Order: sequence, then structure tokens, then C-alpha cells
Amino acid sequence: MPRLALAGGPPVRSHPFPTWPVSDDGDRERLLAVLERREWGGFPFPNRWAEEAASRFATLQGARHGLAVANGTVAIEVALRAAGIGPGDEVIVPAYTFEASAAPVLRLGGVPVFVDVRPETYCIDPAAAEAAVTPRTRAILPVHLAMSMADMDAVGALARKHGLVVIEDCAHAHGAAWRGRGAGSLGDAGAFSLQTSKLVTSGEGGLVTTGDDRLLEAAESYVNCGRASRTDRSGRRLLGFNYRMTELQAALLIGQIERLPEQTARRGLRAARLAEGLRSVPGIALLEKDDRQTSQAFYQFVFKYEASAFAGAARDRFAAALEAEGIPCDGLFYEPVYRSALFAVDPVEFPALGGRIPWAAVRCPVAERAAYEESVWIPHPVLLGTDADVDQVVEAVAKIAANPDELRLADHPLVAEKCRSRAVRDSHPRTR
Repeated sequence: MPRLALAGGPPVRSHPFPTWPVSDDGDRERLLAVLERREWGGFPFPNRWAEEAASRFATLQGARHGLAVANGTVAIEVALRAAGIGPGDEVIVPAYTFEASAAPVLRLGGVPVFVDVRPETYCIDPAAAEAAVTPRTRAILPVHLAMSMADMDAVGALARKHGLVVIEDCAHAHGAAWRGRGAGSLGDAGAFSLQTSKLVTSGEGGLVTTGDDRLLEAAESYVNCGRASRTDRSGRRLLGFNYRMTELQAALLIGQIERLPEQTARRGLRAARLAEGLRSVPGIALLEKDDRQTSQAFYQFVFKYEASAFAGAARDRFAAALEAEGIPCDGLFYEPVYRSALFAVDPVEFPALGGRIPWAAVRCPVAERAAYEESVWIPHPVLLGTDADVDQVVEAVAKIAANPDELRLADHPLVAEKCRSRAVRDSHPRTR
């Protein structure tokens, strides 16, 4: 077996994987039409493409309504606020997620309550959520993570038992389905991100989906500076903000939505091949697919790394070695939110916290193990290539597994980069 690239050997792969985002002539034509029409922003609300894109995406996910907004973080905030979440309300959030899942709760004056995730999917543990319910709990925010969906049967049962609002964080779940129902249509509302790396993207942007007419009306008012909703049957008004999506962003979404079903199918085929190849590598374990998840959306392909099979080398060293072999990946993709430097909270700024950090003593062992020891994340464009492309991922992992001592001892700048805090690492543009 050749030396690891991390130790000076030749890499398995020296050319890039498919690029992302994907665009075509239809995208250019729509952008030019917006440019010439001169209605570039989000007003009048909603503009032509924003309304069409939101409606078409909602239909794709099996939701009655869709609303385009400025970004995914705003989508969560809008959904929570429209559902009535406000000062002092507790919202149960899985610890292993992006910080933006919890930040909107604070912005609305609420309190995020962090609970652990299940080891087989890295999605919220319903038993842990049940144990976290208090008289102040008003909502639960399951996050569909990477390639898995939260157990929406259990989440729904918990919500009905305690009278909780369910807001699905679907930032990774474009095209995913549970028992044939699309992500974002299973709870009171769903919140999707359209940031550049996402499976459907407008560069920045977000979408709220819901089947609740009253929630939609409140969301529209909140997004559109407090103005009346388009239907205004309930006459509900909220102090609003300008959270509208621009028409230039929305013009990009039509093609993205049209391409999604084919891309979802292609990623699924490549992911199955990748999983089959990785099963044969000692020290590598796969996440489990719940049979109730009838469609998988692969924002990232995630697998587990067992250091004991690699001479005790830390997961971040493995991730550095894999990237040196030409395979883009990350280990410290997310941290438990309560430990993240990106979730720096001064309790004085948030009265509902009562002058303290409620999650200061929280420990979620599955989330911590995933974040710091075992998870490896491979981005979805890798799955848009050929069978040979994913075979090279397996080859690179097998090569590292065959050279555990080199992995443990190799000194390379990538190792330091992979171990660096996300708050520092993510503040600088990628050099690769």
C-alpha cells in the first residue's frame, strides 16, 4: 500500500469532484428577465418568482403553503414567531446541530433547551426530549440532519401528549420524506435553508412550509414589515421586519427545484454504493436508515470513525488524511451548541435566561462523541459524480485504514487545520 498523502505519498485523487451549485441557461434567462423588469427586491410582496418558487417547493414537499424568506435562520424565527412562541417559552432543540437552530429561540425571548441525539441517526432523541418537558415548554424543534430524518412518529406523539408546537428544521432535508410525507409537512411548519451549499440554493435564502392557514398569515405579516397577509382572514398582525427574499434570489430557485428530484435519485444511488464499499473497511461504521424514511436527502454523507481501529489516531487526524488524499471532508462539522464558540451568549442580553446560562451544566454524551470523536462528513457534490468517484472515496478510506501508524505519526498542516476551532477556521475563506 502506498504511503499516505499526509506522510508525503501520492494522493488517491488529484482532480476535483463535481462543482456546486449547478446552473443552466434557464437560470440566466430568468435573472435577465428580473434585471430588465427592474423589480429586483422583495416588494411588491411576494414578487412573481418568489411566489412561484415557494409554491412549487411546497408542492414538492407535500405542504399546502410555502413562503420565501431572507435565509434559513430567519425561516426558523418566522415559523416559531408565527406559531406563537415568545418571551419565556422553552423550545426543545437537539444539541448536535448548527447554532442557527437555537439562536432564533433566544431572539424571540425564549429559552432553548438542549437534549441529546440518537447514536444511530444523530437526530433528536425523543426519550431525552420527553424528559426535558416542563410547564414552560411550548415547542419542539426536530432537526433532520445530514442524511437522516428525526423520528417524526415519536416527535408527533410527544407533541400531542404535551400540547407542543412542532417546527421542523429542514435545512438538510430538501426532497426527504417520512412515510411518504415530505419534510416540512409533518409538523406545524418547516424551515428550509437555501444557503449556497444546500441541496436547493439561491445563494442565501430560506423557505417556510406549513399547512396552517393562520400560521401562514402571521408569517407573511412578520416577514413583510407587519403588513396584512394576502388573505387576511384572521386579521392577525405582528410587529414585522423586512425578511423578504429578493426577486433575484427567487429567480434562481425555479431551476434548482426542477433539478432536485433527479439529483436526489442520483445522490441516493451513489450513497448506496459508497455505503456498501465502506462496510468492508475495519473501523468504519455507518449511520442507520430508518425504514420509515421513504426518501433520503443527502446533504452530507456521514459515517462513524472508530479510533481504536486506527492505532488510536484521533478523528480529526483521519479527516486530515482523507482530505490529503483528495477527498473533501470534515469532522468538526458541528459541535454541541452549548459548547460552541459560535453560540456566545451574554445572559444579561436575554431576560428570559434570568441572568444565567441554563445550559451551562448540560452534557449530551452522544452529541459530544459525534462532534469530537467519531463523525466524518462528506459533502453532497461528491455524490453527484460517477461510480468511479465514490469508489475513490472508499479507496482513500481503505488506504488510511491500511496505514494506521503513518496516520498516527504524520505531521502535516492539515492536521492543525482540522483541529482548529470552527469559530476561527470558518472565519477565513477555504484555501482548497
